[in-house]
Amino acid sequence: MCTAVFVLTLGVLISPVAQALDNGLALKPSMGWLHWERFMCNIDCDTDPNNCISERLYMQMADVMVKEGWKEAGYEYVCIDDCWPSHQRDAQGRLQADPKRFPGGIKKLADYVHSKGLKLGIYGDVGTNTCAGYPGSMGYYETDAQTFVDWGVDLLKFDGCYMNWTLLGEGYMKMSRALNRTGRSILYSCEWPLYEWPFHQPNYTAIRETCNHWRNFADVYDSWNSVKSILSWVSSHQDIIVPSAGPGGWNDPDMLVIGNFGLSHAQQESQMALWAIMAAPLLMSNDLRDICPRSKELLQNRHIIAISQDPLGKQGYHTAKVNSFEVWERPLSKGRLAIAVLNKQEIGGPRGLPISTVPGWKICGPQCNIIQILPQYKDMGIQTLDSKLVVAVNPSGTALLTVTPITYHLNTYKNMKWQDSSIKDKDVIVL
Repeated sequence: MCTAVFVLTLGVLISPVAQALDNGLALKPSMGWLHWERFMCNIDCDTDPNNCISERLYMQMADVMVKEGWKEAGYEYVCIDDCWPSHQRDAQGRLQADPKRFPGGIKKLADYVHSKGLKLGIYGDVGTNTCAGYPGSMGYYETDAQTFVDWGVDLLKFDGCYMNWTLLGEGYMKMSRALNRTGRSILYSCEWPLYEWPFHQPNYTAIRETCNHWRNFADVYDSWNSVKSILSWVSSHQDIIVPSAGPGGWNDPDMLVIGNFGLSHAQQESQMALWAIMAAPLLMSNDLRDICPRSKELLQNRHIIAISQDPLGKQGYHTAKVNSFEVWERPLSKGRLAIAVLNKQEIGGPRGLPISTVPGWKICGPQCNIIQILPQYKDMGIQTLDSKLVVAVNPSGTALLTVTPITYHLNTYKNMKWQDSSIKDKDVIVL
């Protein structure tokens, strides 16, 4: 028999978070493009010049981001991942780009990206080497921070390979301080908790004070199983990680793989919707030069992006399991609520979930307005607390909705519990 397993109050969702890294950045989840999942460590520019890790790739992506509406939609970072450097530092101990693949150097590439009104991200590692074996920053934190500033870098993704895990925190904090001392605002993306979780629970207060976003779990792959594993991890650790998220610092479940090869369109909608509910950075890893129109439309969907970038800045929670559905909810500004209903079944056709079984539906008293964003935009009109509305969801797909109370009382909203005695369905597990 299914019963409620614990109570989640909305007061928890809107409680203060720990002090953020004081660099004025990432006040909303970052948006951009990152090469790793799609292009990995392809350095063979002789046989694959269009897809190898080279300045040409990033310049082309910057061009497309401006020309095809990505910049206008909010995607602003063009990010280099691993495999960009030379295997040797220069005579002054500075990192240098591979001269064959980046003949103009990173400064020239940054200038080009900036000329498009975009920002450049780069990759480094807290340890002695990067994950692919290129020079790491251990022993060179100050030097590398200044080098990135001299080049005009705007974001640093800092990995955690080739480092004793007991020294991770010290290393990440040293680089954070080194970046701040330069005087240039560089968004700092860490992987600190990812490498500590196998040994103990990380200190998220310290992580938030050090980083602008942070990876917690394994790399995303171009597969639905990979996306599901990330969602499962977040759900099982949400009480630990969600309170640390907010303006200035965000949990990063890894890249959006929408527009690649491994996800059906319904699964792509699920990733986009749930990354928005999780207030995750929206960093695409795909080929923007050759992306199908439906994936492009999804990634540029202004209604989903508005949820992602909502100024309240609160990450959502997985709040219920109902008959092979998962319900995820995120409080939004102006007393609104975003609801994502994921159909976990991967067989058959669309199935329906009565909206009244959603724990947060109680904000619809006495009335509310419902907008369905996914799978198709639809104004579902004025509803009441006893609405008979049923939300249809495709297999492995997600319905995404926003709920706007007609009568909004702040104190009621703050103190409302997700679990309520009016929810009687034995098939509902309120998390």
